[in-house]
Parts: sequence; structure tokens; C-alpha cells
Amino acid sequence: MGLLDGRVAFVTGAARGQGRSHAVTLAKEGASIIAIDINGPVTPDNGYPAATPEDMTETVRLVEATNQRIVHRQADVRDSAAIESVLAEGVAELGGRLDVVVANAGISNWNRFWEMSDDQWQVMIDINLTGVWRTLKAAVPIMIDAGNGGSLIAISSSSGIKSLPAQAHYAAAKHGVTGLTKTAAIELGEYGIRVNSIHPWSVVGAMGQDTTMGAILDKHPEYRASFASMLPELRSADPLDISNAVVWLASDLSRAVTATQLTVDMGATKM
Repeated sequence: MGLLDGRVAFVTGAARGQGRSHAVTLAKEGASIIAIDINGPVTPDNGYPAATPEDMTETVRLVEATNQRIVHRQADVRDSAAIESVLAEGVAELGGRLDVVVANAGISNWNRFWEMSDDQWQVMIDINLTGVWRTLKAAVPIMIDAGNGGSLIAISSSSGIKSLPAQAHYAAAKHGVTGLTKTAAIELGEYGIRVNSIHPWSVVGAMGQDTTMGAILDKHPEYRASFASMLPELRSADPLDISNAVVWLASDLSRAVTATQLTVDMGATKM
């Protein structure tokens, strides 16, 4: 018996990294999965490789290896119609319910705020903040109609609590996600839908290999002091560390938890 037997979970940004880990870990606990990813480049400001269709194929393989079903599509979280379409299709195919949403899709890049182009700022906000709003906006009516309650989980960041230099646009977006989830929790409580955000620090994956981050820190070494944590031997979490938090928030183990900012950050936000 899994913690999520018979439930359906929607995961954005599922092609690789944390998104893949969330989808597979939820499936191991018994959930069927609806998964989307843009599966391609988003902006030249990102200094790391984009996810690919082949990445999503591997996610599908890993979910199916758990003997759970998965409905997957290429979709951009900046496109409300695309999100609504895949949710309608996935919910219909997987039994008419939606229990868990993991708004995970996001990007990361670096620059001092007055040196950013308008496009660098706007794309970050459109994906990392408005994309979360679009995801929740599409999912909530389905969950309310189903009448089963549920759990909405937004992947914010330690930067949604404590800002970093050279990431004003990222911090603004992730702080916005924190505020969005708090308000959503208030509005959805009467429907038995819980809403929480998770705040990782550094996590192993493509974003951590961003070449623009190293360039910024080399140019401004004084910024390095902002990158401390309480567990120096654990420089980066594994995606599974974040997925375990996702499963807890998705399951009835956290039935009394809503409007919470769950830090999985090696203590970085308290430094």
C-alpha cells in the first residue's frame, strides 16, 4: 500500500531533475501521473542545457516501471490553454479526479538587476511566478468539482524567503510564489484543498551547472558570502530530498498542514 494509492498527480517541468524525481516518487507511492514540460530551450539567458523530448521519454519510462499510468505532453506553463487541455485529457483518462498538483517548472539565470534586459526579467516572472499561477488556476476548478479535497504544492526556493545577489528577478518570482500559495490556502480551505510551498537551497541538477552563475561570482567575489548553509558537507541536496517533502505534503500525513513554507535548505534561510 502506497501513501497515494488511487490518486492522480499533475507535475510540471517533469522531463528531468526535480520534476522527474517528483513524478517518479509520487508514482512509487501509488499515484497516476499527468506530466508536462516544454522539452526545449526557453531563453538564451539560461547558462545550462535545456530539457529535451528524450528527457521526458526517460521520465515516462521510469514512471511506467513503477506500474503506474502516466499521461504526458509537451506544454509551456506560459500557455493556459495548453495546461487546461492536458489536464482535461489526463483527468478523463485517469479516472476523473485530480488530487495533487506539483507546480515545479522553472528556470534560473543570473545578472545584477540594473544590468538585466527587459526580456531577462520578464521571462523569469512569466515562467517562475505566472506559470505557477496558471498551473494552479487550471487545476483548482477540476479539484473543486471532484469534491475530494487535495494538495497543491508549489516549488519555490530558499530565494522565496531569503534573497540572493544577482538574482533579483528570481527572488521576486519565488517570493511571489510564496505569497500566492498563502492566499490560495486561505481561499481553498473551505474545499479541503491544502496549499503549501517548498523552499530548496542548492539541488543537484542542470541549473546548478549554469555558467552565468560562476561568471557572476568570479566578477563579484563579495557575493559568495551569501551562499552559506549550516551543513557545509552537504553542498547540494539530491532531487529525492525534495521529492520526499513533496510526498509528505501530498499525502494524508500532512493533513493538518496548509499555508506553510517548508524549507529543505540545509539551514540556508536561517544563516
